[in-house]
Amino acid sequence: MRAISLLLPVSLLLLAPSVGAQSGNYPINDDASITRVEVTAQPPAFRISDYQQDAVSGVYDLSNGWRLTVGPAGDGIRAMIDKRRPIRLIAQSPDRFVSRDGNVIMEFNRGDSGDDMMMSYVPRSNSDSRVAQMIVVTAKMAQR
Repeated sequence: MRAISLLLPVSLLLLAPSVGAQSGNYPINDDASITRVEVTAQPPAFRISDYQQDAVSGVYDLSNGWRLTVGPAGDGIRAMIDKRRPIRLIAQSPDRFVSRDGNVIMEFNRGDSGDDMMMSYVPRSNSDSRVAQMIVVTAKMAQR
């Protein structure tokens, strides 16, 4: 009986060297690509003055036929496309505004005359959710 109880510890000691070999560093294949994702927080809102808000306020004729009306609102602007619900955008600089969810970005004072703007947005309804989309629309100032 005593010999059988000694057999178990001895067999574990014999297996120990092969277990130690498995705990080494896993070799990285040089041909394999490593994917890395970094997530950063959105920068804090830029303190925009009334003068800077007025500089981007006005009516814009978008390149896709829509009409965009922009006006001041708190720490950013309020943008309304045609007669749809207004979108609040937070200032990141005097010329760049972003929606809280990050789906809409507007950049103003572009082009030679400084009257152009660019809006990029992620469409709400995406029939193929496996494909990422971003729509970019440009505009000229129609009236202040």
